[in-house]
Amino acid sequence: MTPRPIPAAGLMLAATLFAGCASTQPSPPTGSPSAAELDAMTPNTSGAPQGVAIDFEPAKPLSPLDDPNNPLYKKVIYFDYDTAEIPPDGADLLKLHAGYLYNTPGASVTVEGHTDERGTRGYNLALGDRRADTVQRFLVAEGVPPAKLSRLSYGEERPAAPASGERAWALNRRVELVY
Repeated sequence: MTPRPIPAAGLMLAATLFAGCASTQPSPPTGSPSAAELDAMTPNTSGAPQGVAIDFEPAKPLSPLDDPNNPLYKKVIYFDYDTAEIPPDGADLLKLHAGYLYNTPGASVTVEGHTDERGTRGYNLALGDRRADTVQRFLVAEGVPPAKLSRLSYGEERPAAPASGERAWALNRRVELVY
């Protein structure tokens, strides 16, 4: 078998490829690029035509009620068994919420009382109401206008933990502040 001659077009292609691979150093920039040159160098990922200014709204600050790093993010006060007495840590939390409600126009809250499953339905509704009433009176004593507050008792109807046992019962004996 005899070798075939390489067509002239193939030789031209090979020569072009080798010439393109020559290592040359680019010349250093001679001055600062213009704004148009910067725009041309900046990748456009917005979907808008190149050179079109995009107006971005700054992110709105997170409400303290929605910020997990803010103490106002906690909106649940837990109670001991068969009592409507606010525990000390609950009082501290309620003082923070009272300050927020007092100082924030338009803010209002529903105070929802809950109980665990033990006791009759009627008893639990009454205990949930007593817990909600105690929290509502505490907030009013801290300066919150009564018009910013409403009260509701669910008794045992909306458990936070639907299981039975001490851990679940402790989570269910609560008042929730619903803004």
